[in-house]
Amino acid sequence: MKQTEFKSRRKQLMAYIGEDNIAIISSASTRTRNRDVDYPFRQDSDFYYLTGFNEPDALAVFIPGREQGEYILFCREYDEQKALWEGAHAGLEGATKSYGADDSFPIDDVADILPGMLENKGKVFYPMGRDSNLDHSLLEWLTHIRAQSRSGITAPGELVSLEHVLHEMRLFKSVAEIKLMKQAAEVSALAHVRAMQQCQPGLFEYQVEAELIHSFMQQGLRAVAYPSIVAGGENACVLHYIENTAKLKQGDLLLIDAGAECDHYAADITRTFPVNGRFSEAQQQLYQLVLDAQLAAIKQIKPGLPWNLAHETAVEVLTKGLVQLGLLKGKVSKLIKDEVYKQFFMHRIGHWLGMDVHDVGDYKVDSEWRILEPGMVLTIEPGLYIPPDCKKVDKKWRGMGIRIEDDVLVTRDGYEVLTASVPKTIAEIESIMQAA
Repeated sequence: MKQTEFKSRRKQLMAYIGEDNIAIISSASTRTRNRDVDYPFRQDSDFYYLTGFNEPDALAVFIPGREQGEYILFCREYDEQKALWEGAHAGLEGATKSYGADDSFPIDDVADILPGMLENKGKVFYPMGRDSNLDHSLLEWLTHIRAQSRSGITAPGELVSLEHVLHEMRLFKSVAEIKLMKQAAEVSALAHVRAMQQCQPGLFEYQVEAELIHSFMQQGLRAVAYPSIVAGGENACVLHYIENTAKLKQGDLLLIDAGAECDHYAADITRTFPVNGRFSEAQQQLYQLVLDAQLAAIKQIKPGLPWNLAHETAVEVLTKGLVQLGLLKGKVSKLIKDEVYKQFFMHRIGHWLGMDVHDVGDYKVDSEWRILEPGMVLTIEPGLYIPPDCKKVDKKWRGMGIRIEDDVLVTRDGYEVLTASVPKTIAEIESIMQAA
């Protein structure tokens, strides 16, 4: 992504902050996996959104109206020995030349320099409670400034959560962001098709997972957006199953929930299909019900409609279908009111999608469900999960878990399904699997 995109975001943030105030945000840190080995580094989404800076041990400061420069980046100094062992890093010069900082300082000097930047400011915007080290340091700096009150120096009088404005910004995707999300969706879609083509009884779940990751990497995306769910048979009734160790059985369904990440932007796709390439009659009936619910819910995605309408629509379709199939008994309206359907559909219809797979953004505004607007991206993922020990229903339904999930962009006049290239009708799935 071009630096102009990050610069535009910083400008928007500082317009909100206003002069005489200051905003501070820290990067993610490296995490130790075991002796001498760290987990792969992944930058904090909020920090990256504003800076594009993909290194640990950094802190960004935004001071609207500062004559010497409004955007200051504290980071690691360039170290030739570190570069030899771990690769290139920006250093102070790179922070300004390559990442658009107006000024840069060593991160080791932050305690000496930053308190002076806080002096005589009215408010401090920062992600309260997210970084305990920053919380502690900020309180120490403010205490130090207050001790100088007799010399006419004042400390900021208010601490304000940075997330409110920042997450509202992240909720609306720019053209550049949508381009990255489409790339993540395209790569993920091809991986799901590959998984369908390679699947057969006798394979282990992790072998199918390997096909997904192989496909992601072959297409240039090395990071998964979240741990892949590859759940055969009754494992699909565990919503966040990630063990992926069981053998796939003849006659079972396989639920795959997996997506790649493209430059910090996630895709999130779920498909459910028969291990042997052919749906049984019971599987067809339950699967078609979930698909009908998803298609009906997607039609409720357009500007001006409330977020929750898609969920309510899916609940109505699923509840009617469950009554027709005999899994629920009673009047549909009462079953919905009493939330009886939740024994088989216990989660919401979806979530915001972006830099985080469960992305930031309020779902309600002033206690009312949010109205959809262009640029928002969300998932639509109804499901049905019939526990293997559920004796209330006919044996033919037990142990089935089905979910169908797509990524949907709200456009000016409706919606665009970013993941539409992954087959999801019964005929399409059976055709592609049998052709393989």
